[in-house]
Amino acid sequence: MKLFRRVEDMESLPPAKRRRESKDGEVEASTLQKLSPVVIFAHGAGAPSSSDWMQRWKNMLKEALHAVDIVTFDYPYMSGKKKAPPKAEKLVEFHSNIVKETATKYPGHPLILAGKSMGSRVGCMVATMEDITVSSVVCLGYPLKGINGAVRDETLLQLTVPTMFVQGSKDSLCPLEKLEATRQKMKAPNELHVIDGGDHSFKIAKKHLQANGFSQHEAEDVAVQAIAAFISRSLEG
Repeated sequence: MKLFRRVEDMESLPPAKRRRESKDGEVEASTLQKLSPVVIFAHGAGAPSSSDWMQRWKNMLKEALHAVDIVTFDYPYMSGKKKAPPKAEKLVEFHSNIVKETATKYPGHPLILAGKSMGSRVGCMVATMEDITVSSVVCLGYPLKGINGAVRDETLLQLTVPTMFVQGSKDSLCPLEKLEATRQKMKAPNELHVIDGGDHSFKIAKKHLQANGFSQHEAEDVAVQAIAAFISRSLEG
């Protein structure tokens, strides 16, 4: 993915080719560095950033996007005794502060907000804030349906930045037909990648995997590559 070619990759080139590719020297190096994105990756309601799922996806995203950094964090309610998460709206300020701190740490790099389930919903809320500037949003298992079954699409309809959805086809919190109806109403450019047979955490039943001749890892890898292609198109404008 040429867009995310890192500066350090150029060091391994033969001298002549390095000179050709770095004709403008420091200017080109600076440009390449700034093209590398930084991802702020928020966890879901029930498991912290240290969970196996979050760590696996953090590593996959970092490799696929050639990201400068994948910033993970825990919402305050995760500390101390285990308790139910507050309403998503109450997590926005904390999340937005993480984004602002990251923007200060990595000036000039595109910022991408990614999140699992609740984390993606809060990330979308942050992306609509006037004092926040991000390049795109990646929603991994967006919880479109609330506890009462109502469709929670208000935040999605406010988005203006490119938005990528990755959803399991068997995710009860986000029926694909309801997501499709919401996507049609969204102002923001948006794409969807469906993990066939996946649940809310993209887990696919063994029988389904065997019947279709692919593995859990392969299904997730295809999803990550779809995200990388989406981010590349978004940054190219």
